Amino acid sequence: MLSHQLAWIWMIMVTIYATQIFLTAESESLFEAHKMVRLPGQPQVNFQQFAGYITIDEKQNKALFYYFVEAETNLPSSKPLVLWLNGDLSLAGPGCSSVGAGAFCEHGPFKPSGNVLVKNEYSWNKEANMLYLESPAGVGFSYSANKSFYTSVNDDLTGHYVPQLAHLIIQSNVKWKFNLKGIAIGNPLLEFNTDFNGRAEFFWSHGLISDATYEAFTSLCNYSQIRRQIQTGSLTPVCSRVIKQVSREISRFINTYDVSLDVCLSSIASQSQVLNQLQETKKIDVCIEDETVQYLNREDVQKVLHARLVGVTKWTVCSEVVRYDMQDLEVPTIHVLGSLVKSGIRVLVYSGDQDSVIPLTGTRMLVNGIAKEIGLNTTVPYRSWFEGRQVGGWTQVYNDILSFATIRGASHEAPFSQPERSLVLFNAFLGGKPLPEATLSADTTPN
Repeated sequence: MLSHQLAWIWMIMVTIYATQIFLTAESESLFEAHKMVRLPGQPQVNFQQFAGYITIDEKQNKALFYYFVEAETNLPSSKPLVLWLNGDLSLAGPGCSSVGAGAFCEHGPFKPSGNVLVKNEYSWNKEANMLYLESPAGVGFSYSANKSFYTSVNDDLTGHYVPQLAHLIIQSNVKWKFNLKGIAIGNPLLEFNTDFNGRAEFFWSHGLISDATYEAFTSLCNYSQIRRQIQTGSLTPVCSRVIKQVSREISRFINTYDVSLDVCLSSIASQSQVLNQLQETKKIDVCIEDETVQYLNREDVQKVLHARLVGVTKWTVCSEVVRYDMQDLEVPTIHVLGSLVKSGIRVLVYSGDQDSVIPLTGTRMLVNGIAKEIGLNTTVPYRSWFEGRQVGGWTQVYNDILSFATIRGASHEAPFSQPERSLVLFNAFLGGKPLPEATLSADTTPN
């Protein structure tokens, strides 16, 4: 799935305990018109699905595409509503599909397999009504007829929309009453220098780079310097040598979004026949993104989804038309999280621990720092949590309102590589419950 060219994902889960709120966004008749009978190749299910467009700017002819999946229960209205927003996977600012990446590659009810869809046994609609929104316009099937819109997007408004959207809901005098319970963000960019400079230690500690290269990557030119220089087109000879050495040692056959996971070889140009022969069928379909692209570009699939291509000839996972002000990446959002916590909103920050793009070390440090800054006490000391009888990751909780957690063995897109553990984390977050502790008895404790 994830190639080594991918960057970070912004993910938001806004829990609203009233699915009727979504119904009020458009007339009930329009909502009924967006109902889907069955996706091509889909197995039989007992929950309803809806997809279509919500016009957000009639003058600009701008509309956002959504895919809504009811909770897999006899009473969906008893389950929370979760809004899922993917962000960036392409080094170009937030601009990747929540439908393609989130729903079909991570935790939606189905995943493509050849010409059909297979049931995802760890779908998050087992616990919630899931609303996947492709944003901003120009991403996925979302569009604007005014092409100049695509070149004037401010990344400060979109690249950091995870906490900022929740902050806006709290501060705005909205027409509907939002019962906002909390937000969760996974492997997020919270502070430019801390997050990006964590790469060097992660690469070195996982054996991806040598001692000498680690020294150069920390003393001669760190990754935040390299990112700034690339963004301004002013990469210095010293930084150029450092990043080339880092890339050579890591190799292009390592997925930096999960350094322990195999890569999809069909996505790597000029691959050798030997490497082709080495690829085997794995439990994790590392080519799921390629299969999703093929599936969502089928005319019969687009017809059922009530989707259309506007201004582009092909659906892509990440936008090729939206452009961003990359300097806005340096606007920190960690303090927005602190503001949300002080407003009484539960905040979960989690990290797939195999992601080197936004390593867990920087994220953990930032969360711990903001907890101290706003005067929160540790209510759950750093400990392991469990999925079944195995360690699912580690967690620390502050004042029972701010939480940090890792997902063991997970990538940047944690539900893709560790679906069972991610579902446990998701369920605990929705229920406001602590993550499970060890269930091993004394006689079964491993040596």
